[in-house]
Amino acid sequence: MTEMADRAEKTAKPIDKKLQDSKANTREWIKDIGIALILALVFLQFITPTIVREHSMENTLQQNDYVFVSRRHYTWLKNDIQRGDIIVFRSDLTTAGGSEKLLVKRVIGLPGETVSISDGSVFINGEAIDASYTKDGYTGGHMDEVTVPQGHIFVLGDNRQNSTDSRSASVGFVDINDIRGKVVFRLFPLKKAGGM
Repeated sequence: MTEMADRAEKTAKPIDKKLQDSKANTREWIKDIGIALILALVFLQFITPTIVREHSMENTLQQNDYVFVSRRHYTWLKNDIQRGDIIVFRSDLTTAGGSEKLLVKRVIGLPGETVSISDGSVFINGEAIDASYTKDGYTGGHMDEVTVPQGHIFVLGDNRQNSTDSRSASVGFVDINDIRGKVVFRLFPLKKAGGM
């Protein structure tokens, strides 16, 4: 009788140990998943993954590039908007489906500055600015000098011949409150991955 009890006890011990190990593993998995979800939620409070849908920022950004936008760059981080920043902002334009259209453009004119366009160049406060990053190396069209209102910026696409931007009445000066964030990193395509 004792021999049978001893055998039953020996058989039960490995089963109990396996059950305990299984429960411990399950708890670890749940904990890991919980931590990953919390980190993802925190990450998304600061960074928004975005896919470039248009051609207006070529050659800097191509259609279908996958970028990260810093949502708090100008608010919590208290960084000032700089000429040359690539930003995402809300516009009054709509997509084919009727939803609000976000645009990706480069900051050119800051509040209080004057902007004009002539002879293929953009002038800020009367001085031509570097346009080496543009697709064609020049800015077509002519625009008389305008002053950027306080609380607004003037933006252009890098593909100046194919960009709806501040030159167009449908976009105009961009209210700083409509900025959704600064493009800070390109993730895809991988061969071009890196900071912006």
